[in-house]
Amino acid sequence: MDDLSERLSLLVRDIGEAGVAEMAGSPALVAAVDQHAAEIRDMRLAPGRSQTEALLGYLHEFTEEVFRRGWRPNGTRDWEFVRIVTICWMLRQASGS
Repeated sequence: MDDLSERLSLLVRDIGEAGVAEMAGSPALVAAVDQHAAEIRDMRLAPGRSQTEALLGYLHEFTEEVFRRGWRPNGTRDWEFVRIVTICWMLRQASGS
């Protein structure tokens, strides 16, 4: 597994999945995710691909970009954190989980 794929897997597990689970008790996080989800839906990701494929592609591109500019998860709920949680939540919705 290459370094980016490994970091992406860790982000999904440690930030995305944990953040999605945390949404159950955090109305503020739910509201932030809702705003990000609306923005992502408006982006019309990868026409012709399934929603899951488009979201996975976006997650990969997004994380690659934020790592390239030096972002690292640091326990705060910054914009990048919420965006990753949102994409993971949308992936769950797309798969019916």
